[in-house]
Amino acid sequence: MQISEATFQFPNQTSFYRGKVRDVYGIGNHLLMITSDRISAFDVVLPKLIPFKGQVLNQIASYFLNATRDIVPNWLDRKSVV
Repeated sequence: MQISEATFQFPNQTSFYRGKVRDVYGIGNHLLMITSDRISAFDVVLPKLIPFKGQVLNQIASYFLNATRDIVPNWLDRKSVV
């Protein structure tokens, strides 16, 4: 399944922003970023999607945040969950 747009409504949602490749939801004092399969180059969103791009980018970020959590605190260490 390719994700080109996320159209969610969250309890206590205060804002919404659609970027070139991410959708950002404001929920109270938190931001929820959903990475899509959209791709952009030179500030243009390209018509074809890259399957699982968002999933792969999130897995890479998770890997490196876990690998460096003993060096510097990061958002994976936060105890609060939206």
